[in-house]
Amino acid sequence: MSVLLEFAMFPTSDDCRDGSSVSAQVSKIIDAIDKTYVSYQLTPMGTIIETDTMQEALAIIELAYEQLSDCERVYSSLKFDIRKNTKNRLKTKIASVEKVLDREVNH
Repeated sequence: MSVLLEFAMFPTSDDCRDGSSVSAQVSKIIDAIDKTYVSYQLTPMGTIIETDTMQEALAIIELAYEQLSDCERVYSSLKFDIRKNTKNRLKTKIASVEKVLDREVNH
């Protein structure tokens, strides 16, 4: 099974922000994910991870929240794409589009 999870998580309270910037807090989340076994892709609007189970995906969300647990208020948005009998969709979904286009795309 492949669980793709795209999420954004960042503080909305002033106690954990530098003006309007949240990059310091997002960096804590990315550092924590980077130290796990999970495949991920950072994008300008969020992070995409791929796990074998829903439980593993939710554990990454919990890990991400732990990085911001000192913040008074945290915003999070999650989107799932769950598919049985497949793996490595972070790469294969893009490769499929490139095959149809017969060229590489910017990603």
